[in-house]
Amino acid sequence: MTRHFLSAEEQARYAEARLDAVRAMARVASEQGCAFAVVCGDVFDSNHLDRAVVARAVDALASFDIPVYLLPANHDPLNAASVFRSSAFTERKPANVIVLESSDPLAVPGVAAEIVGAPWDSKQPLEDLVARACTGLPARTSAATARVLVGHGAVDTLSPDKESPALIRLAAAERAIADGVIDYIALGDRHSATEVGTSGRIWYAGTPLVTDYTEALPNHALVVEIEPGAGPNGSAAVRVTPHRVGTWSFTLQQFDVNGREEVEAIEAFLDAIPDKRNAVVKLSFRGTINLTEQEQLDTVLERAADVFAALETWERHTDLHLLADTADFDELGLSGYALTTMESLREEAARGGAHGEVAQDALNLLFRLARSGA
Repeated sequence: MTRHFLSAEEQARYAEARLDAVRAMARVASEQGCAFAVVCGDVFDSNHLDRAVVARAVDALASFDIPVYLLPANHDPLNAASVFRSSAFTERKPANVIVLESSDPLAVPGVAAEIVGAPWDSKQPLEDLVARACTGLPARTSAATARVLVGHGAVDTLSPDKESPALIRLAAAERAIADGVIDYIALGDRHSATEVGTSGRIWYAGTPLVTDYTEALPNHALVVEIEPGAGPNGSAAVRVTPHRVGTWSFTLQQFDVNGREEVEAIEAFLDAIPDKRNAVVKLSFRGTINLTEQEQLDTVLERAADVFAALETWERHTDLHLLADTADFDELGLSGYALTTMESLREEAARGGAHGEVAQDALNLLFRLARSGA
């Protein structure tokens, strides 16, 4: 995955952090005594990737010493061009990495558990693949066998697109759990770790490394404990615990700015963000400031840009106006042509409109040049 606001150097570090998150999941799995791991779709951002990208991903997956089940989904569907069928993947894939190519239950080696996949074979399926996977499942080999379904896609109760045939119908999923067909449904697609429904047994794990500002709980993997027969009415007892595995942060913040104190508050906010090298920040501003305060704000932002992975201004939500105070220019001691130019620009800027905006920009430049002694 690439992020357009990252420089080439920062993009390379971000790509490596994604692989580091995979290795962190392997460490969590080992520390927590997990029997297997599932990745609920979008293992890869596309079926058309550089061979080296695939090789590095497989190398990171080799960090696991337990079975790892990978689900093809909308970004990497199991079609003729599937990355999972490429030589870059198949020639390097460790024996403990298994691609879920059908919904046939797979017995997990060494433990009483079965995996049921709901793989995507195209980018636009025409039915609820989770419901299809639950239909006609054979009886479990033992009542003590835990059964986990691995799916991908939007749940109907959370999706604005209620007409999509591929929506996962929550009622059907919860019915499969209530009927004892499935003990736990692990879902991918949503980038925030999210519990779905009321059963406590349907979860999105979220993205293991943050990808956007709007994600509520990214950077986590879920450790799921399942004990068949230990819940109400002989159902399975399930406990889900998030564990942090990602190291980057994306922060979105809006500020009202109307003076020096607010500019200083922005500086304090940026200073307080930890691990700036792995932090992406987007800021928007509203208010009116004079030229001196604008220069102060620009200095704060320039210094921050040197230490953050990326620092953006959210232009669409920024409405910051400049008001040139007489004091701004009085302290400069302008005279002659410079003074005449400044007065002319101030008059033009005060008229507003397109010419006024140009005049204001020119006035700002004059102020900066005069302040710097240029």
